[in-house]
Amino acid sequence: MDPIHLYGVIELTLASVGEHADPTWDCDLVATFTDPSGQQTSVRGFWDGGDVWRIRFSPDEVGTWSWQTACADETLCASGALECVPYAGDNPLYVHGPLRVASSKTHLEHSDGTPFFWLGDTAWNGVIRGDDANWDRFLGLRQAQQFSVIQFVCCQWRGDAVDEHGEAGSTGESPIQINPAFFQRLDHRVARINEMGMLGAPVALWALLETDIGRKLPEKDAIRLASYIVGRYDAYQVPWLLGGDGHYQNMGVDRWKHIGRAVFSTGHNRLVTLHPCGLNWVGEEFRDEDWYDFIGYQSGHVDADKDLVWTAQGPAATCWDREPRLPVINLEPNYEAAKGYAHKTVFTDYHVRRAAYWSLLASPTAGLTYGHDAIWNWNLETGPSEGHGNWGGRVVWPWNTGLETSGIISMTVMRGILDRLSWTTLVPATDVVSTQADDPKAFVAAGRTEDGTVVVYTPCGGEIALCGVPGPVRRVDPRTGAVCMIGGEANHSISCPEGLDWLLVCGPGWQGE
Repeated sequence: MDPIHLYGVIELTLASVGEHADPTWDCDLVATFTDPSGQQTSVRGFWDGGDVWRIRFSPDEVGTWSWQTACADETLCASGALECVPYAGDNPLYVHGPLRVASSKTHLEHSDGTPFFWLGDTAWNGVIRGDDANWDRFLGLRQAQQFSVIQFVCCQWRGDAVDEHGEAGSTGESPIQINPAFFQRLDHRVARINEMGMLGAPVALWALLETDIGRKLPEKDAIRLASYIVGRYDAYQVPWLLGGDGHYQNMGVDRWKHIGRAVFSTGHNRLVTLHPCGLNWVGEEFRDEDWYDFIGYQSGHVDADKDLVWTAQGPAATCWDREPRLPVINLEPNYEAAKGYAHKTVFTDYHVRRAAYWSLLASPTAGLTYGHDAIWNWNLETGPSEGHGNWGGRVVWPWNTGLETSGIISMTVMRGILDRLSWTTLVPATDVVSTQADDPKAFVAAGRTEDGTVVVYTPCGGEIALCGVPGPVRRVDPRTGAVCMIGGEANHSISCPEGLDWLLVCGPGWQGE
C-alpha cells in the first residue's frame, strides 16, 4: 500500500465471499484505526455493490497506523497497516488540517489554529447534475473568488428526485435499499471540492416536504441512509448539514436528536449542524447536543419588513451568547437573482450584501453562505426549477449564468475587507449607533473587534449618528473595496452618499494602510 499524506484519504477495498440477501441491512462493517500514539478512531465501511465493501479513512498523525475491521461476515474481517507521511503541497486543507470550533466558541478554525472564514456557495444540485467538466469549471472559479465551502445535496431531494440516469440514492421507505451506483457517480465530484482547496458541506437528508427523505422515512431508515452517506464521505474534509430545509421543531426535535446521535456516534469527528427552513432558528433546541457543533440558520429569501427585522435583529442577534455558546452562520440568506417571499423582489447584489453584512454583524463573525438562483438549480438550459413548483414565478436561467456576477464580486470584496480586520474578535456592538431609523430596511449594524476597531454597515447611506467610536474613520465601498479616509474622530454624525450601502471602519485595526 502506498503511503498517504497527512489529512489525505485512503480507501480500503474488501470482498465478501458469501452472498448477502440484503446488503443494506444485514452487514455492518466497522474499521478501527490506531494512530502512532495509540489513539483509536472507528469509521463505518460501506457497501459499494455486488460483493464489494469499502472503507475510507483520513489519518491525522504522521507515522505508522494499524487497522482492523469487525463484521458479522467473517470474510470482511481483516487487518493491516498504513503509513502516513507529511504533506508537501500548498492545499490549505492539508496544510492546516480539519476544522474545529475555536476556543472562543465564536468561529471555526483549522486544527493548527489557523482561523477559517466560512464563505459558502450553494450548489444544491451541482454534485448530482454537474458533469465532471462543468463541475471543475465551477470549482476553479469559486476557488479564485475566495470561496471556502460548497454546500450540496448528496441524495435525492425535492429539486432532483433522480440523477441523469433516472436513479435515486435509495429506493423504498421501510425498509430502504441503498443504490451504490448513484453514489459512485458522485464520488469524484465530492473529492474534487477538497482537491480544489475548499470544504464540501453535504446535506444528508433533505427534510422540507412530506415527500423528502428526511421527513417520509421512518427514523431507523433515515439513520441507515444517513449513516451510509456519512460512511462514504466522512473521510473528506466535510462539515455535515445533517438535515436540509427542515422545520425540525414541527417534525419532532427528539427525532432529529436521535438521528444525529446514531449517525455521528462513529466517524472522523467532523463538524455537524442542521440547515433549517427559512426564518427558522434551532439553536435552543440543539445547542446541548454533543454532535451539534455550530448553529446554522436560514434568514431565507425575505423582503417583507417584519422578516428583515428577523434577519438583522432576530435570534441570531439575541440568542448567540446563550450557553453553551456556539459559532453562528447564516447558511441561506437572499439568493442573487431569486425573488422574495412576500413582494417578489428580484434580489440583486445590493440585497445579497445587505443580508450578508447584517448576518455577519448580528452575531460574532464566523462566515455566511452565498447563493445564486441559477447555480443551486444547476439547470443545463433555461427551464423550471425542478421540484419547486412555480419557484419565484419564473423560469430559471442555466447554471453557467451564475458563475461570475456582481453579487459574487461583492462576496470576494467582503472577504478581502474582513481579512484586513481582526474578524475573529468581531462581535456585535449595537451601542455605537445612537439613533436608528424607523424603516427596517435602513437598520444600521455594527460590531467591534478586540482592539476597539468598530465596523458599521449602513444599507442606505445618509447621516449616521455614532457614539463612543474611535478614529480614524474610513468609508469603505462594499462593491469595490475602495477606501476613503473621512475623519480623525467619529463621536458624531457621519455622512455617507445616500441611496447606496456603505461600510465604516473606525479605529486602529485596519491592516495594510
